[in-house]
Amino acid sequence: MTAASMIDEGSAAHAPGRRVRRTPRSGVGWLLAPSLALVLAGLILPLVLMARYSLAHFDPAATEVSGFGVENYVRFFGDPFYLWILARTLTVALACTAICLLLGVPAAYVISRVSNRRLKTALILAAVIPLLMGNAVRAAGWMVLLADKGLINSALLVTGVISEPVRILYTGSAVVIGLIAVLLPFMIISLQSVFEGIGETYEEAAATMGARPWTTFFRVTLPLAMPGIFSGCLLCFVLAVNAYATPVLIGGPSFQMMAPKVYEQAIKVYNWPFAATLAFILMGVTLALTLLSSITLQKRYGAL
Repeated sequence: MTAASMIDEGSAAHAPGRRVRRTPRSGVGWLLAPSLALVLAGLILPLVLMARYSLAHFDPAATEVSGFGVENYVRFFGDPFYLWILARTLTVALACTAICLLLGVPAAYVISRVSNRRLKTALILAAVIPLLMGNAVRAAGWMVLLADKGLINSALLVTGVISEPVRILYTGSAVVIGLIAVLLPFMIISLQSVFEGIGETYEEAAATMGARPWTTFFRVTLPLAMPGIFSGCLLCFVLAVNAYATPVLIGGPSFQMMAPKVYEQAIKVYNWPFAATLAFILMGVTLALTLLSSITLQKRYGAL
């Protein structure tokens, strides 16, 4: 085959309007089999099993799951106590997500605009290092700080701001503070990469057109970062909704949230059907809110 014929065949193959036949790679599909099997065994099958448990009848004397009905769901939605726990869980999660967003956006933006590489690395490490400790360890630290005779109350008493210790530990405010300490690094790391990907060219273009820095940030940078903001908020919201160690240790037995309630029903009461119902309802509400917010943001800012 001459070089000219090879060139003619190549040009004919890439000519517009002509389809190039490609040999199907039948063996590529098998590469997905291990990951699909892992997802099936680790996610879908437990969800199916949990769905079956949620529809079962609870019998303390029985050793196997029996019965089929929606009595557990009727019990949940018919009891104001459990609805109040769900509302409190969502309220705490939304409050923590909003505060993390307000604190994380400035921090992530400043880190992304630092020109010194060593300083930027140090700031990123400062945000990541808290993630190296477990939630229980951090919650224990906050218990020492927020106790009636803890560091915060002692400092306020010494400075004369208060005359007697203030009740901070085992309250909703303490739980929000503890969850923010856990979730804020996730928000900062998520937004830092987004702001860094936007670059400074858009800001320079807005400045040349007479826009002030604040106007540029809210009218140019923030809308461009909206997909990353949505991802960071979604991550923080899901983690806050499913938080266990922080509400139990910092909130105490009087502060009820959904995840500790699932543990209580499954491990302490041994009511696995109702525990599965609580878990399914929590997962369903979280998924519904996620889809609703995603659709709303897609209509407002385009594809995410």
